[in-house]
Amino acid sequence: MAELVVVGFDNPTDADRVLTELTRLQKEYLIDLEDAVVAIRSPDGSVRIKQSVNLVSLGAASGGLRGALWGSLIGLLFLNPLAGFAIGGAVGAGSGALSGNMIDYGINDDFIRSIGDTLKPETSALFLLIRKSQPEKVLAELSGFRGRVIRSSLSPEQEAKLQAALSRAHPPSPSDGLEAAGEMAPPVS
Repeated sequence: MAELVVVGFDNPTDADRVLTELTRLQKEYLIDLEDAVVAIRSPDGSVRIKQSVNLVSLGAASGGLRGALWGSLIGLLFLNPLAGFAIGGAVGAGSGALSGNMIDYGINDDFIRSIGDTLKPETSALFLLIRKSQPEKVLAELSGFRGRVIRSSLSPEQEAKLQAALSRAHPPSPSDGLEAAGEMAPPVS
């Protein structure tokens, strides 16, 4: 069963940055995301939602492939498989794009909008539907981001661990990099 986690951030870019990091962790098989959405509240109060899965293009691609396959098979019956391939592919892509536009996959859009409307201006939230993860390793990788758990379906213990990791995080300041570079360089004599 997938777990839902919604994390709020105090600036509009952190949710995107965390999603980028989670995508990297997914490639390393440390987390398996079913769906991820970023909601950003602009200064004028409008909420912009960025889906991680583009269902229109996904539907068009899969529909186009299915349509081309069926079109070729039907075209063979009428001794014109190339025309069947072309027509079937076009019809399949169109119907796939339409169905992709109408399907609500993963996290409910109304839920995302309702939480997004509660965000303060110039903040963001990351909505995650997690199939499975290696919690200790994922939390260690995300230790540089400060956020707060808004909603989750995690157990109280898991939610407390997540909130503790997000609370103790501190973003590195620009001076930290300069000091570290200054310590490593030998003095000039």
